[in-house]
Amino acid sequence: MAWSEKLKLNKQLVRTITEAGYISPKEVQQKTLARIYGGQDVIVSGPEGCGKTTTYILAVLNRIKYNAEGVPLVLILVPAKEDVLAVISGLEHFGRNKQISIVGLYAAIGTETQMNALADGADIVVATPDRARAIYLKLGLNLNKIELLIVDDADLIVKQGLQLPVAELANSITKCQHLVFTEVIHDRLNKMIAPFMQSATTVEIEEIAESVLETHPQLLYHVPNFITKLNLLNLFMQDSELFTKTVVFVNTRHTAEKIYKTLQNRQNNSIAVLNSWSVELNGFKEIKDFKTSANTRVLIICNEDNESLNLQGIPFLIHFELPEEKEIFIKRVLNNSPESEDETLSITFTTDLELTTVRRIEQAIGQKIPVGELPEDLVIEQDKKQTEVEEKKPVKNKTATPVAGEAFHQKKPENSKTYNYSSGVKAKMNMKKKHG
Repeated sequence: MAWSEKLKLNKQLVRTITEAGYISPKEVQQKTLARIYGGQDVIVSGPEGCGKTTTYILAVLNRIKYNAEGVPLVLILVPAKEDVLAVISGLEHFGRNKQISIVGLYAAIGTETQMNALADGADIVVATPDRARAIYLKLGLNLNKIELLIVDDADLIVKQGLQLPVAELANSITKCQHLVFTEVIHDRLNKMIAPFMQSATTVEIEEIAESVLETHPQLLYHVPNFITKLNLLNLFMQDSELFTKTVVFVNTRHTAEKIYKTLQNRQNNSIAVLNSWSVELNGFKEIKDFKTSANTRVLIICNEDNESLNLQGIPFLIHFELPEEKEIFIKRVLNNSPESEDETLSITFTTDLELTTVRRIEQAIGQKIPVGELPEDLVIEQDKKQTEVEEKKPVKNKTATPVAGEAFHQKKPENSKTYNYSSGVKAKMNMKKKHG
C-alpha cells in the first residue's frame, strides 16, 4: 500500500518520506495518522521497531506551520537524552524542506544555554520530563501556545519514576491534543495519563517475529510488586511434591539474599546459591552438584554467565526478576533437546515495570507467553502509598457484615496451611513428570 490521501499527509511530506526510502506506511501509520490529523487524543501501543516514533514525527511535520511568535507549538516528552537527540534527528531528516526551529531539553551542566535557545524561538520542544519541568518552573518554557503534547516511550518514563513531571506539564497546558506512545499499557501508566487522556482512542499493534523459537513451556504471573513476588515464590515452594528441583534467577545479590533468608526459614535448609559470596549462604560451585543433591530443592542464581549454565533436566526455571537483556532470558528457556523426555516449565514473575521486557521477549521468540491465574491463597501486598491512603480512611464498624476479600491482605504467608492453583495452571503443571 502506497501513501494515500486517507492518511491526510501533505504532498510535499509524502514526497520527502518516499525519497527517504519509506515507500509505504506501516500498520501503525495506517491506523493512526488520519485519527491524529483529525484531532483525536490517541494512545498507541506497539512493539519496539513498529514505527511509533516515525508516526508522530510525520504527524508533527504535517501539522506545523509558520510560527511568527517563536513560541512552542509542540512538546514531545521522551525518557532520556539519547531519545531527545534521536527524535530531533528524525524531525530534521523528514522536515528538511520546512523552516522549523527545534530545541532539545535534557540534563546538562546548566540550564542557561537551553533557556537561551528557547528565548530565541522554538516551534518544537523535545525534552525529558524532569528537564522540561525544571525549565518551566524557571519560567523559561512557555506552554501557553502548545497545540500538541506527545509522550513517547511512556512505559519507560513510568519505569524511571517520572510520572509527576509529565502530569504537572500536562496540567499546565490549557488545552491541546495529546498523543501517548508505549510498548505496553498497564495500571501505572494509566494512572499517569488518566487526568489528560480521558476520551482517548487506543490503537494496539501486534507484531511478533515470523519465526517461532523452540522454548520450554512457559507461564507468566503478573503481580503488583516485589513483596507479592516473594509471597508467590514461597507459596509455590510449599508444594515439595511438585517443585522438586527449581532454579530461581535474580539480578542482584540483595534480592538473592532476601529470597534465601525467606525460603530458608520455611524450607528446612533446602535452599542454596550458585557460587555463594557469603559463608552464611549454603552454596554450590557447579550446577551439576545441585542436580545430584538429595536435600536441596531450590538453587538461586544471580547474574551468572549464561554460557556456563547447563539447565537441562531441571523441572522448574523461575525468573523472579527479568534480565535487562532479553537474549539472556531466551538462552535460558530455549529447548535445545525437544526430543528429550525430561520436561521443564519456565515460570516468569513480572510487575508492570517489567512488562516492556516481557513484550520484547515475546516479539523475539515469536509467541505469546501464557498468563497464569494467581493462586487463591496468594497474599497480594499493597503498595505503600496506597496503604497510607487507606490508613487515613475512617475505621469500619467491626460489627458490619463482612465483605468477601476484605481480610485478604491480613493473612500471613506462614499461616497459610493449604492453597489451590487455578484449574488452568494446575492442569499445565500436572502435565509435568514428577521428578523424585
